[in-house]
Order: sequence, then C-alpha cells, then structure tokens
Amino acid sequence: MVKSMTGFGRASGVYADEHFAIEVVSVNHRFLECAIRLPGPWAVLEPALKEHLKGRLSRGKLNVSVRRERGAAGRPAIKCDLKVAEEYVAASRGLVNLMNSTERLSLDTLARLEGVFYQEEEEHDIEQVLAAVTATLDQACDHLETMRKREGEALAADLRERVNEMRAAVAEVETQIPALSEQYENRLRERMGELAQDTSLTQERIALEVAMMADKTAVNEEIVRLKAHLDHTEQLLERPEPIGRELNFVSQEIQREVNTLGSKMRDIGVTREVLRMKSELEKLREQAQNIE
Repeated sequence: MVKSMTGFGRASGVYADEHFAIEVVSVNHRFLECAIRLPGPWAVLEPALKEHLKGRLSRGKLNVSVRRERGAAGRPAIKCDLKVAEEYVAASRGLVNLMNSTERLSLDTLARLEGVFYQEEEEHDIEQVLAAVTATLDQACDHLETMRKREGEALAADLRERVNEMRAAVAEVETQIPALSEQYENRLRERMGELAQDTSLTQERIALEVAMMADKTAVNEEIVRLKAHLDHTEQLLERPEPIGRELNFVSQEIQREVNTLGSKMRDIGVTREVLRMKSELEKLREQAQNIE
C-alpha cells in the first residue's frame, strides 16, 4: 500500500495518575529523521523512543512532542533551601560592611536568587515511564499511519493516471513507427547511393555508415524497456512495503529511455508525444517525493 510521508497523529496516556499527550507530525524527507521534545525529567527516554520509531516508519522528518498535563497530584513540590538563603544573607552583609553601606538585601531580591527556591520532582520508575510513553506513542503513530495511508491512496491514483498517460503516448509513437521507418529506409537508400558514387570510400566505410544510420533510427529496444519500466511502476504501487526510493530510481530509468527515444526519432509527431511523456514523468517524479 502506498503511503504518504506527511501526516499528523495525537494520543493521550496516563502514568501514575498523571496525564500526558503525544503529538507526531511528519513531513517529506529523504531518510528518517526524528526530533523529540520531552519534559525535563523524561529526557533520558529520547534514545529509546527514537529507536522505537525506526521500527514503525522508514522515511520522513518527524517532530514528536510529549507534553505532561499535570494535575495537582502531579505538580512538582516547591522547596526553599534555607541554607543557601542564609549564605546569600551572610555574603550580602559582608559586602555591606566592605562598602560601608546602609543597604540591606530585601526578601524580594533574595527570593529571586538562584537556588533559594527550586522544584522537586517526584522520583519515577523510568522503565515504567518508558512503557507508558511508548504505548501512547504507538497510538499516535497509528493515527499518523491512517492519515499517511489515506493520502497515499490519492497519490497512487494520481501516479496510475500518469503511467496511463505515458502508455498512451508510447502507443501513439508505435503507430507512427511503420511510416517513419519507411521514410528512414528511403533516406538510407539515398545515402547509400551517394556513398557508392564516392570512389574514395571503401566497402567497409559504407557498411559502417549504413549501420550507424540504421542504429540511429531503431527504437524497438527503447520502446520495450520503456513499457517494462511502466509495468514496474504499476507493480510498485501494489507493494505493501515502502516504495519511495525505488520509485524514484525507476523514474530516472524512464527518463533515460524517453530522452533516447526523442533523440533518435526527430519527427514532429513523435516529438509531441515525447514532450507529453516528459510532462507526465515530471509530475510522477514530483509526487514520488511525497511517498514513503
């Protein structure tokens, strides 16, 4: 099944009567890149969560946000370190005596100094936290996958339309080949007649010229390979695993054959169909960048 690389998923979880929410946003990227924002005490979970995501997704730039929605029971305790406060007061008195000043350290200023007030987090079993966060992350990824699959279906339908358009262009070129081959054959006979009149040319040189002209006008191999690549593209769209990288490679092969076809058959009708194929191929390659 074709999946897009863009999507959004959200899920909520509970740990120790404390609610938290996880949001996952995915956009296009050549590889899998994860950025995870975690609450301070849970920051140690980042490597394990990134490793877990590798088992769920293969491509895309992911932004994962884990937000704690703490109630009264989950809020950190506010503590005052009286010893640190006493040291600040004693140091300020020494400075007052040194400067022979009458100023005093106010309570408001003391409360703002680093280390006087601090938050004390409750000790958590990090393994239990990881289990709860991972389970909720899977739920968010499930929602993300649903959106990516839905967008992937639309992308696959569009890609099939591009392939059908290119097939129609190839079929039109094939209908023109017999008439064009006859024209090339007549030109070849004329050229052979001109070469035969040149007494300075050997039979080997004439044979080489004929072979070169024949090779320049033969496009059967290109047509066969082009059809094979279009078949391969449609087969990829039916695969369950990620196809983005392989689809990009196949599109390059299609472009190579289309370019060769255009360079060999310099006919206005064929050129029109070649341009049509190039236009559809460009649309296909652009859409392929969105596929996992």
